[in-house]
Amino acid sequence: MRSKSNIKKTARLRKKKHINKVVSGTAERPRLVVFKSLKHIYAQLVDDVSQKTITGMSSLSKEVQDEIKSSKSKLDMAKIIGKSIGKKAQELKIERVVFDRNGYLYHGRVKAVADGAREAGLKF
Repeated sequence: MRSKSNIKKTARLRKKKHINKVVSGTAERPRLVVFKSLKHIYAQLVDDVSQKTITGMSSLSKEVQDEIKSSKSKLDMAKIIGKSIGKKAQELKIERVVFDRNGYLYHGRVKAVADGAREAGLKF
């Protein structure tokens, strides 16, 4: 018998496969990928044409540790990660991205990352 978490993961990966048929990043407009675990959240900018990660940010990154320690919830933490990935993208002269929710529903922490990135100036 399969566990409920395994069923959920399988369903998410199936959705991800269908999303990746449509969503693709380029050097001018990279893909903003979100991954979440139970404790942490990760965001990366990926260029699918050259198959390279341009930059990344996570709740484990040293640059945001002070802000994350003061955050009250995982939702606040996700918003901080969104803002910081947006700032990094602006430094690299990237203004437009394609958002890849990685098979997750667009609410909660995934939405918070997107909102934080928009506040930092990224356009989806």
